[in-house]
Amino acid sequence: MSRRPWPPRAVALLACPVCGQRLAALPGDAGLRCPAGHAFDRARQGHVTLLPPGHTPPSGDTAAMVADRAEVLSAGTFAGLTRVLADVVAAGDGPVDAVLDLGGGTGHHLAGVLDRLPSAVGVVLDSSRYAARRAAGASPRALAVVADTWARLPVRDAAVDRVTVVFAPRNGPETARVLRPGGRLVVATPAPDHLAELVGPLGLLRVDPDKAARLSASLEPHLAPAGGAAHREVLELDHRTVTTVVGMGPHARHLTRERLAAAVGELPERVRVTLAVDVTTWTV
Repeated sequence: MSRRPWPPRAVALLACPVCGQRLAALPGDAGLRCPAGHAFDRARQGHVTLLPPGHTPPSGDTAAMVADRAEVLSAGTFAGLTRVLADVVAAGDGPVDAVLDLGGGTGHHLAGVLDRLPSAVGVVLDSSRYAARRAAGASPRALAVVADTWARLPVRDAAVDRVTVVFAPRNGPETARVLRPGGRLVVATPAPDHLAELVGPLGLLRVDPDKAARLSASLEPHLAPAGGAAHREVLELDHRTVTTVVGMGPHARHLTRERLAAAVGELPERVRVTLAVDVTTWTV
């Protein structure tokens, strides 16, 4: 089976996680190597792991969570959010040539962003190898990397025009380091009424009402707020989709499959559910 080639401009964004030097692709895109000789093999699925020796990233999404996410996103359930994200990323003066998606999961949202930016390349960083396996095939102009998004990112200084974070942790100092002058961070976070109709009946975790304040506190020492928008839509979901929407997020760590199935079975066959997301923009 032939390998999908890595986009050279995406490879050029990367830095060695050991010494910080620029990485280059090995012949046939078999892996990456820096001038100091640190080498990183390409996985069979197409992604690459960029971690210092002995470093273990925080536990990422499980195989089951990633499978649920892939099902929900491929069905177009969150297509409205992807469109809004692409609009915000593409807005503003100047070209957008490089996008970094932190905690980007399956790469679905980044692929949608790149569809709006036909000359751009992207990199997905995620701590879950299960997510990276899927992200490797999300877009021919994107490269998937397993990395610790809480640590120093395996990305060169001032290398990207946009950083996106969708329902994932933010690393303020590292985001500021990898953004080019004039670049922007775009963050999507659940609003307090996100999935509100499911919280009580299914015993889901509630969104912290102080989430926006905590976001600002974590980013403002490193980036400046530059605007925000609220995305709201009401979805009509069947039982299977409700189950996968819950299973793809943090709720899955607190509910057994059996308990979730029993609770979902008590819902109407079709459930109207609010998708409520705040999208904020930050500049270096």
